[in-house]
Amino acid sequence: MTADRSIYILLTNTGTLFTKVIQSYTRAPYNHASISFNRELSELYSFGRKHPNNPLNGGFVKEDIQTGTYSKYPNTTCVIYELQVTDREVEKMKRVLQIFIRSRQKYMYNLLGVIGITLKEPVEFSNSYFCSQFVAEILQRSGIKLWNKLPALVTPDDFRQSERLKLVYEGKLSDYKPVT
Repeated sequence: MTADRSIYILLTNTGTLFTKVIQSYTRAPYNHASISFNRELSELYSFGRKHPNNPLNGGFVKEDIQTGTYSKYPNTTCVIYELQVTDREVEKMKRVLQIFIRSRQKYMYNLLGVIGITLKEPVEFSNSYFCSQFVAEILQRSGIKLWNKLPALVTPDDFRQSERLKLVYEGKLSDYKPVT
């Protein structure tokens, strides 16, 4: 199996109250995960705030590093990783992603799942995900297995620990300039 393409995993820390609460438990530098199909991060998806001003309304979102939630938090720090994949794996990921896109309104943020991670007990509901669970689910359903755990137990820090991911950038998200 030759690696033909790359996808990108973006981990961020916006410094919001929610992030600080999670960080007080995890002690991890980044507590939000997103997946992108290009280095420019223009095809960026996750589970998070549907509207930048309302942290309580969460679900499936197409994120934009220039606008939306990230524009409200200009000091957002991040790390970007590259994962080499095959064309076939990208095709599978995009098919899985289309399911989320077509039914985006029915998906909710899995807040209880975040609590489940602290208890090391997966909490899963249909149509409900938290950010790293979503990214892990996309990868797993496409045949990419980075860990021996359920997506409902994957944390953003698990991506930092994966030996298959190559560091592309670390710093302020607003300073990121992709080299193409």
